[in-house]
Parts: sequence; C-alpha cells; structure tokens
Amino acid sequence: MTAFAIDVFEFCRLGERREGEVSVADLPRLVAECIDANASLHWTLQGGTNSFGHPQLTMTVAGKVRLVCQRCMTALEHEIASEQVLVLARDEEQADEIEELLDDESIDVIVGAKSMNILDLVEDEALLSLPLSSRHEVCPDGAMQDAAGNVRKPSPFDVLKGLKQ
Repeated sequence: MTAFAIDVFEFCRLGERREGEVSVADLPRLVAECIDANASLHWTLQGGTNSFGHPQLTMTVAGKVRLVCQRCMTALEHEIASEQVLVLARDEEQADEIEELLDDESIDVIVGAKSMNILDLVEDEALLSLPLSSRHEVCPDGAMQDAAGNVRKPSPFDVLKGLKQ
C-alpha cells in the first residue's frame, strides 16, 4: 500500500486524521482544467462516525488554481475552499439505503473500499468545487469588452420600421 491508500472503514473506526499538500501536477483530471500546474492544494481528512453509526469522512481542500476566463480568455485565479462530509457504504444497495435515511443533499454517500486513494478523493472534491463556467466578475481588459458591447446588432424589427415608412 502506498502512503496515500487507506482502508477507509478502519480509518473511520479509529477516528484517524491525515493532512498534506499535493501539487496540481499530480492530479491529472484537475491539471487538465487549469492553465498551469504550479499550484498546490492543502487537504485534511478526518475519520469518524455519524449519528446513525455509519462511517464518515470529513474532508477539506483548499488552495488556488488558475483557470481560463470564458469571457476574455485570460487567466483567472480561482480559490478552492471546500469542506465535504462523505458517509461510507459497503455497496451500492447500502449507499441507497443510507441516502434515504439521511435525506440530506449536503452529505454525499459513497461506496468505500479496503484500499482507497486519498488523492483521488481530494481531486474529486477540487473538481466539484470548480465553477461550470469560470469568469472574472469584471474582466481585466475592459476595453475589449466595451468595444464588443458598443457594436449594435441589427434588430429584425428595424426592417419592419423601414417597411412602415
């Protein structure tokens, strides 16, 4: 087993805690969404049980990544600051039962395993915290956006006005 693979059920039973730093370059799905791989993410993982006795992981992921603004196509710094509770099930059937019992959309139920890679969980959480369409609130090159905003598209009703006269 590598240092990042754990038995999640035993991890939760013992109430263990791990934390670390991971380079975005080591997360292939995340690096595909970013402009560069120079960033790193800090993560923590805390095991325990919920009020119903189910094993659960509390995971936090924090850091900054650089994305592409979909408006101006320039670099955009996005801060990842995520905390997620993951309740563990032994199989899909139990996962469905737990989801129904909890009836809480803010808690995810996943199927655990004797050997789970922590970095896969961190990468999943980082990907889920990315915006669907990354954009600056106000793009840094306002001139380009102003020029695009000043171009008036002809209205189909302008043709009707011409016919009326």
